[in-house]
Amino acid sequence: MNAVEINGSFYSLQRPERFRAWFDETPADFLFAVKGGRFITHMKQLRDVETALANFYASGVLALGAKLGPFLWQLPPRLAFDPDRLENFFALLPRTTGDAAQLATKHDDKLKGPAYLEAGAKRPLRHALEVRHPSFDQPAAKQLLREHGIALVVADTAGKWPFVEDQTAGFTYVRLHGDEELYVSGYSDQALRTWASKIRAWHDGGRRDVHVYFDNDVKVEAPRNAECLADLLGVAPPTGQ
Repeated sequence: MNAVEINGSFYSLQRPERFRAWFDETPADFLFAVKGGRFITHMKQLRDVETALANFYASGVLALGAKLGPFLWQLPPRLAFDPDRLENFFALLPRTTGDAAQLATKHDDKLKGPAYLEAGAKRPLRHALEVRHPSFDQPAAKQLLREHGIALVVADTAGKWPFVEDQTAGFTYVRLHGDEELYVSGYSDQALRTWASKIRAWHDGGRRDVHVYFDNDVKVEAPRNAECLADLLGVAPPTGQ
């Protein structure tokens, strides 16, 4: 596997030393996706979140350096499509590491450790939105995401929440939570072959990055499924530090 999705950042702010340790412990071509905090998405529900976003970006995510991948913003099932609310939120999201470092200077005293404000080499940042309310499965919602370059997450949730495959950004973000039982069921060889076919089509010969993460971890199926899917796709393991 050459990537991992950090979920601890969803539950609480992390510390810079933790992000630095993850950077140091992984190969040079490894990539981390980072899940945005639930305080922003579930408690504040995207309203009045500039300071909360500043705290998130000051918590150390930029210490991942060149290994920093896309940011995942997962909305709660009760949050319906609201174009004005989304427009305001998207306008706050940093699009480069420099933007993120500048936003981080607006942090308050809620951090668990010292603020990390180093942008490092200027790099673009990507954002993906995982939706769980059926009102997002409409042309207006997808068009809004396209206008802002936000990827609409392809989420397999055993039929519990919307399944949409529309591509709304220059990259694809896939979360596989289980196709039969949410967070529990493993994917069969046939199911993984089907996903491999979809991923090849989205990848389009290298013209589009595809980020895929398994979240069916209750019975520890996720690592096995990830390795099998990587084999099907011929993904080489990461090398070197």
